[in-house]
Amino acid sequence: MSGATREPLSVKTLYSEYHGWLRAVLQRRLGDADDAADLAQDAFLRLLARPRSLDHHSARPYLSRMARGLCVDLWRRREIERAWLESLALNPDLEAPSAEQRATAVEALMEVDAMLKRLPAPVARAFILSMVHGLDGKTIAARLGVTDRTVRNYLSRAMLACLRLQARLTPEDGAP
Repeated sequence: MSGATREPLSVKTLYSEYHGWLRAVLQRRLGDADDAADLAQDAFLRLLARPRSLDHHSARPYLSRMARGLCVDLWRRREIERAWLESLALNPDLEAPSAEQRATAVEALMEVDAMLKRLPAPVARAFILSMVHGLDGKTIAARLGVTDRTVRNYLSRAMLACLRLQARLTPEDGAP
């Protein structure tokens, strides 16, 4: 690496000087060379899309934080995909999804997961208890220690977030 300068580095320089290091960090964390290579590439694609002013002092800490986030995203995605595939396995009458359908479904589930994380915890919990576990308002109210009216408000708020997400994900031509 060139000297310990505080001058911002170009993405090209960051890539040439830190890509191998980042890939090695990711491989140690993930235990898989292919996943590490993919995530290292993703990190630099993100830097191309949203450039940062990084120098030799800030590059490694920033890339380390980015790597942690990319690993969490990967693990979360795999957890969601695993849960979805398990639910499909419980219903053998359903036709196995194609690779494209599988990728689309997992992406949609990731969006729902992200939407739920943006909601206050009790709102997200009420939504999950209702939609996933099929509980009624009174049971949810008892579990959360709130009133039925509060549960209705929580569910309304979660449904509004779902509608906003659906509007964002649905193509303008109305096609699914």
